[in-house]
Amino acid sequence: MNLNICGHHLELTPALRAYVTDKLKKVERHFDHLIDASVILSVAKLQHKAEATLHTRGANLHAAAVHDDMYAAIDGLIDKLDQQTRKLKDKLRNHNDRETIKHQVV
Repeated sequence: MNLNICGHHLELTPALRAYVTDKLKKVERHFDHLIDASVILSVAKLQHKAEATLHTRGANLHAAAVHDDMYAAIDGLIDKLDQQTRKLKDKLRNHNDRETIKHQVV
């Protein structure tokens, strides 16, 4: 998976980069059809915002989270992406199960 991490009004430290990479492995563990990911970390006054767009085979997933702490914003972002990937995986799996049941009945 290609990973692009950038920061707006924020210096992207190696610790932040490593944290985002480790957390995205959780999403990749649940859904391994990820093509690439783009993560944008930004700061506006006292709010830290983390946004990500995941390109998968068949869908593009986008999520954002805002918090007072950047690490908490990243955690919220990963939770949202994990939920979206699980929902997409279930949707794909259920669709295929319906197809096999339909073919077995006929």
